[in-house]
Amino acid sequence: MRPVAPHRVAHLYRLHFADTRRERLFLSSAGFFTAFAATRGITHAIRRGVGPFHNLGIGGRHLHHLVFGIAGLLGTGYLWLVEIGTGDGAHPEGPASKVTAVTYGAASALTLDEFALWLNLKDVYWARQGRESVDAVVLFGAALSVGLWGGPFFHALYREARRGWERAEGHRPEEQPSR
Repeated sequence: MRPVAPHRVAHLYRLHFADTRRERLFLSSAGFFTAFAATRGITHAIRRGVGPFHNLGIGGRHLHHLVFGIAGLLGTGYLWLVEIGTGDGAHPEGPASKVTAVTYGAASALTLDEFALWLNLKDVYWARQGRESVDAVVLFGAALSVGLWGGPFFHALYREARRGWERAEGHRPEEQPSR
């Protein structure tokens, strides 16, 4: 399979996300999954003492990343209440719509990554109950939403890449026998 040319990716994206709501759902899902993966990577690096990452604290208190998630959700919710980035109005496809969609997904991931903390009212992030419940909830939610909202786009990208490979290799699609 060959890579798809950037102009074809852009065309397929516009084709499959012509509906602003569908695009916002996809961008939220992508932001959610990306933020979850990055958060898990950073927390593991902090725990192992690798890289430039360290726990954050204020006044001797550990600042959990769900605080940033809640702030992101509150901020995005407020912007949507005053109809900034809702996909409606004068600029339905403007950058604010895309940014707030990604922010909502990322903030949701930061909040849900510490679901066990707010469920148990104690820090069980590294305990078995915390890791298993959080991983299951977040991974399933992210995979489901990306597949649900982005599936047709990714399927079209695959078909496009396969067509490019077949043209480059001189292959022709197998003909289906008539019935």
